[in-house]
Amino acid sequence: MSTPYAKLPAWADYGLIPLINLAVAFIVAGFVVLLVGENPLRAAAILVEGAFGRGQGIAFTLYYATTFIFTGLSVAVAVHCGLFNIGTEGQAYIAGLGVAVVCLTFDATLPWWLTFPLATLAAAAMGALWALLPAYLQAKRGSHIVITTIMFNFIAASIMVYLLVGMLKPPGSMAPQTRIFLEGAQLPKLNWVIELFGARVRSAPLNISFLLALLMAFLTWVLIWRTRLGYEIRTYGHSPKAARYAGISETRIIIITMMISGALGGMMALNPTMGDQHNVAIDFVSGAGFVGIAVALMGRSHPVGIVLAAILFGMLYQGGAELAFEMPAISRDMIVIIQGLVILFAGALEHMFRPSIQALFASFSPKSVGMAATKGKGA
Repeated sequence: MSTPYAKLPAWADYGLIPLINLAVAFIVAGFVVLLVGENPLRAAAILVEGAFGRGQGIAFTLYYATTFIFTGLSVAVAVHCGLFNIGTEGQAYIAGLGVAVVCLTFDATLPWWLTFPLATLAAAAMGALWALLPAYLQAKRGSHIVITTIMFNFIAASIMVYLLVGMLKPPGSMAPQTRIFLEGAQLPKLNWVIELFGARVRSAPLNISFLLALLMAFLTWVLIWRTRLGYEIRTYGHSPKAARYAGISETRIIIITMMISGALGGMMALNPTMGDQHNVAIDFVSGAGFVGIAVALMGRSHPVGIVLAAILFGMLYQGGAELAFEMPAISRDMIVIIQGLVILFAGALEHMFRPSIQALFASFSPKSVGMAATKGKGA
């Protein structure tokens, strides 16, 4: 009998199984739509049309995807080391503090193309430092990384609330947010790229941090599969005992990996703050760190898969908003249910169909065909 984790061709492991899981998730979501008395095929058409049918929808979809690429990469780097970083949400929150300090300091004196790299470095540094503490506790004290990163999410949220209702809030304002950034800290839009293909974009927050997200995806691929450090990360993630036997320092690899993970998660703060809201508000993360877990799982922790999964979740966010508008019976809560089903089948139940697919591949393998032919001749 085949084992659930046997080796499959890369195209089946990274393409076929996620597609099957996604199809099943949408089929189940279709039954949920039927329960409220709506046509699931029409709902699916509205979902896709709202996300990709117009230039405006495409721009919003890619804007949401930008955030999820950063958080998905953050989770994936830790997963390759055998660590489950659930603290991307808090790391992005604290990174927003670094972005705020840079933007509020230099937005009146520097152009955006100088402020942006400074803010990127600040966001990455703050995210990495916030991930350093749980990493140290895991490496030196044996504290489980899942527990510590969850707790640090709450600490980060509390720190940001304290700062945004206190010293970072402009005088006379009641809103828990910084002042609006001046032009020197506002990222240029990328809507013109979509308009080159004939689509019309009235107003959408797609900005150049999307290009930074794609660059980080490429650099993550280089790091994990083309560097010595990446080999050490994957070795430790596959077998800590073998890594220790090979002379890889457990403390060093855990701390470095978590800091890289935190830095990637921290860069997420650039997209909503400098690219859209032009300030740091109390809810700018909006659960993106937890969506990044689903994106990493669905993308099999590979940068290409993460980019595609991020676009899928961007489609669910943007198309879901259109669906809730066109079909009032389908509320935003039902869109969350659909997202949850995708997470369920892509994450928790990702191996549900693997044994059957392995058996199918085994039955058509050259070895199996040869054995069948030999038995036929013997008969």
